[in-house]
Amino acid sequence: INKAIEAANASGGGAVRCPSGTYACYSIHLKSNVVLYLEPGATILAASVPAGGATSGAYDPAESNKPWENYQDYGHNHWHNSLIWGENIHDFAILGTGLIWGKGLSRGASDLPLAETPGMGNKAIGLKNCHNVLLRDFSILQGGHFAILATGVDNLTVDNLMIDTNRDGIDIDCCRNVRVSNCSVNSPWDDAICPKSSFALGYARTTENVTISNCYVTGAYQMGTMLDGTWKRWPTDKAQQSRIKPYFPKEFNGSIKLGTESNGGFKNIAISNCVFDGSKGFAVESSDGAFIEGITFSGITMHDCTNTPLFLRLGARMRGPAGVQVGRLRGVTIADVVSYNSISRLGGGGIISGIPGYPIEDIKIHDVYLEHRGGRTKRMAALEPPESVRDDPWPDPDMFGDIPASGFFLRHISNIEFTNVEIAFTRPDSRPVFWMNHVEDVECFHVKTPRVLSAPAFALHDVRDFRTLACRNVEDMELKAIEQKEIRVGR
Repeated sequence: INKAIEAANASGGGAVRCPSGTYACYSIHLKSNVVLYLEPGATILAASVPAGGATSGAYDPAESNKPWENYQDYGHNHWHNSLIWGENIHDFAILGTGLIWGKGLSRGASDLPLAETPGMGNKAIGLKNCHNVLLRDFSILQGGHFAILATGVDNLTVDNLMIDTNRDGIDIDCCRNVRVSNCSVNSPWDDAICPKSSFALGYARTTENVTISNCYVTGAYQMGTMLDGTWKRWPTDKAQQSRIKPYFPKEFNGSIKLGTESNGGFKNIAISNCVFDGSKGFAVESSDGAFIEGITFSGITMHDCTNTPLFLRLGARMRGPAGVQVGRLRGVTIADVVSYNSISRLGGGGIISGIPGYPIEDIKIHDVYLEHRGGRTKRMAALEPPESVRDDPWPDPDMFGDIPASGFFLRHISNIEFTNVEIAFTRPDSRPVFWMNHVEDVECFHVKTPRVLSAPAFALHDVRDFRTLACRNVEDMELKAIEQKEIRVGR
């Protein structure tokens, strides 16, 4: 295959076609102006590495990325140890309805000691510093640490892929002008679609002008069963779980997340018309100095969310060169979202949290319905979660522990608006629906909380410029400064 790609490139470009059949391969080297076409029935199979490893005749070695390697997780520093990779190339594509099966790949650091085997590969597709790239119509099974890792790739189109994998699905790192559409990703152990902005290129580069649309993301199904059409959900019986190899996921993932690598920032990102099914929710995270602005999340359906539907975080892990200041997170709009039957311990609406001195700014949430299972206690209502300023080792809703809000947990925010938002739960919940601390300029218009509500609708702690209008259970009010106040039904 490599010889065919080289010949096509040498002649000025062309297509390399893989007809029906299975092709056991080590590293395939993409070239400029060449299309790799996987015909129906064709499988590119990641070959196994001999026991004990190999110094030659296996996957290309993981190249050094010093001195930048400590600024992002291990897998983001290497591209050559992939089944298919390209670097500093342009105008190329992988097309066709065939399959890329990463059977012989490692899952990365979580797969030790296999990951350290000499000659081992750990990605299905790795791309670095490329432009004008098209990936369309094929499927990936068991893609290793990353089914697709694109770093510094501009003018990238990813369309109509099916990815059924054992770690990340599609990682878009330090990329510009990206279109991800019509993709289905089952990734129980890690993120499904994940824009990032690491320091892997040796400088902070913004991921910007990205659309993610008409995609289905999930972690609810056993790997491979989305592709073969059997759609087998993970068993609920513990005895059955223990028999599933190689492991059973602790928490189904399969989310769309901006972060956690967040040195360069995110700008102009539009996510629309997507379905989340049995996965973690949507996350936007700045932990390493990233400036984030201009994010829209709209036309979304979520079912059986395994943590909290909406997670916005500005933290200070600051994994990067010394002297970088804490980032900024502003200008996020969340609209036309329906979430139902999510878990409730982490808040059935969302967690939006900055840190002292660095508020999240200018957030608009409108036309949203968020239903969760409820049933949480007064003990949880009395909690005040830790700040966890450093986001160590990475930001995640679980780092706060149990949340004292049945709807939204809000801390260190400036200018947030809720319009036509409803919070519902299937069992009574003893926590305030909205819990706010150090929040200023809050607008709540036509917000619905459950009609029967024993807990406060709002629990306010150090809140400035708080306004409600036409909200169920509470009267219209405008409060300039509140040190501490609970607003209950009718008051």
